[in-house]
Amino acid sequence: MEMVKSFLYPPPPSILLNSMSVVGLAALAKIGWSEIKGNHLKYSKFNNASSSPQTQPQKQSFGTISSRTGMLWLYTPAFLAASASFFVLPSDDLRFLLVKSALALHFFKRVLEVLFIHKYSGGMAVDSAFVITSSYFSSTVLMLYSQNFTLGLTEPGFDMKFLGIVMFVVGIVGNLYHHILLAKLRKEEDGKKKEYKIPKGGLFDTIICPHYLFEIIVFWSFFMVSQTIYSLSFAMGTTLYLVGRSYATRRWYLSKFDDFPKHIKALIPFVF
Repeated sequence: MEMVKSFLYPPPPSILLNSMSVVGLAALAKIGWSEIKGNHLKYSKFNNASSSPQTQPQKQSFGTISSRTGMLWLYTPAFLAASASFFVLPSDDLRFLLVKSALALHFFKRVLEVLFIHKYSGGMAVDSAFVITSSYFSSTVLMLYSQNFTLGLTEPGFDMKFLGIVMFVVGIVGNLYHHILLAKLRKEEDGKKKEYKIPKGGLFDTIICPHYLFEIIVFWSFFMVSQTIYSLSFAMGTTLYLVGRSYATRRWYLSKFDDFPKHIKALIPFVF
């Protein structure tokens, strides 16, 4: 217990935050397990039931929106919440400022990617967009709310915020780089329809989802900068979800491409 206290601020005096730390982790773990079982959040290559090799029936969707619009839905509310925190929760505390800045920069980058980098085909199920948007928005608000309770408290014995900054830079740059590789892969040429291909370059030569790996690094950097129980819970939950999503992605590529290299793992080079 003493070791845990050296890495974390004490639990906040908030039933909401403490309960959401548990509920959020459980919900993301459940979604990650659903991905492994074949019940996907329907966006990207998994928007159509026919895109997955699963055999169990899909739940009815509440309609479809364009992928570009859907992706903007995912990230814009969280970006606005993080940006508003500079005015709604003003503070001179360095750690709090770093948390606000990291969250705002992460989601601002995602919005820019949606507008200028990503290539689109098909649509996004409205119910999936709502689930992901709610998760990003609520987690951002609760992470900031949780950090507000740390003001005036004694710092954790082991200060991880500067290591968190390094991890944030590595994560956000690595994620951006591999998104650019994906966009180049799907660039429309000579009026031909955009089609999925086996990604190459960067860590794509060893894992099929390096963009997820670096996104996980980003969310663990949020925890290292903030060192709150809620940010730890969300980093763990995000990891479990993206582990499931990457496993499903590799399985999809194996089902669609006979020449998919078997040595390419899902998320961790040479391991998984």
